[in-house]
Amino acid sequence: MSHVRAVIAPRPSLIATLVLAFALLLASSQPTFGQEAQTNTFDEAAAFLEDERNTIDIVERFGNGVVAVNVAVLGEAVDPLAPFRDSLPPQFREFFRLPQEPDTPPMRQGSGSGFVVGERSQIVTNFHVVQTALQQGGVELRDGASIEVVFPGHEHSIAVRVVGANPDYDLALLEAEDLDEVPEVESFELAEALARVGQKVIAIGNPFGLASTVTTGIVSAVGRNFESVGRIEIEMIQTDAAINPGNSGGPLLDSRGRLIGINTAIVPGVGVDGRRGNLGIGFAVPAQLLQESLPLLQAGGLSGIAAAALDPDRPRLGIAIMALETVPPSVRDTLDLPDQGLVITGVDPAGAAAEAEVRGPTYVATVDGVEFPAGGDVVLAADGQPLSRPEDLQRIVFAKDEGDVVTLELWRNGVTREVEVTLRAPTGE
Repeated sequence: MSHVRAVIAPRPSLIATLVLAFALLLASSQPTFGQEAQTNTFDEAAAFLEDERNTIDIVERFGNGVVAVNVAVLGEAVDPLAPFRDSLPPQFREFFRLPQEPDTPPMRQGSGSGFVVGERSQIVTNFHVVQTALQQGGVELRDGASIEVVFPGHEHSIAVRVVGANPDYDLALLEAEDLDEVPEVESFELAEALARVGQKVIAIGNPFGLASTVTTGIVSAVGRNFESVGRIEIEMIQTDAAINPGNSGGPLLDSRGRLIGINTAIVPGVGVDGRRGNLGIGFAVPAQLLQESLPLLQAGGLSGIAAAALDPDRPRLGIAIMALETVPPSVRDTLDLPDQGLVITGVDPAGAAAEAEVRGPTYVATVDGVEFPAGGDVVLAADGQPLSRPEDLQRIVFAKDEGDVVTLELWRNGVTREVEVTLRAPTGE
């Protein structure tokens, strides 16, 4: 028996009806080109994440107040072949592109960043950015040196002078020579609260001469002890925001655009071209130290411990000291020294401390082959403030005038006592 498969086909009129209905459905659900443009208009404000909008707003508001600081110093001619220049044949001179005589002294150039604070003519930067252009021990320009700033969107440079500087905190205050050249910009507000680990930060600066460069990151750590230009350890803010050479002196901002730090230093990496670059470990001077220093910076001249140490007429205690924490543990244990304090390693016989019967070492102890001055006083505190580093005592002393009294808590051979030392300037004898 044969099997037959029957195929039942719909009537042509039914197929045509279904196709027409489907086409009408598509036409009603798909907008025309003009309709699509109207319903999907690009919303620029909504296209950015909240964090992105925050960064953009801050940069657009404050970015024009961040300047490039350009320093030029007349250097000395450098001729590496000078020892045997006369013996070189003329064709070798041309090959090495050496002139017959040394070139005139070249201009040594460097750059950093700065930002406007307070009055529009005042600009903060790092002391080390401008230091090479200044006379030793002052803020006056060296012969042949110049410092200029360039504002974003302005091609011409503006000559500035250094009003004041604090090498301890690596800060300098600049002012335009001609105030009329300074554009109207919004100055930066200093944050009142201390930086917190994990908070967002924005860095703006002039890395490698690339003006108005913006990077973001977080506060990686606070209270990082870092030795400044003035050889004084200060507690810095650590950040992973990309900071490179040329960022020095630029602002580190929080998410409200307030200044929380001044970018100062990096732990550098080295690229294939030999240039230093960012490794994600940068340091900034806390804004609170700028707030503390600003009145003295505006008053003019050098300020701080490093500056006071340069003043030969500054009142002094007349002692030499070293931190106990630098003494090997074996020495501290053998001599039964205190846990903290400053060891007096020398006393000026004509100084103020000698008059108060402060005593220096009386013998040298040898412990594990290490010689150590012993038998003298250890300064535990000054004016009631515990001491652990030499700069702790220096800050207290240099804040006083001649005739002021410093109360020292001294330890000697297990006995503690207090003495009052009346400060006076060295006699010069």
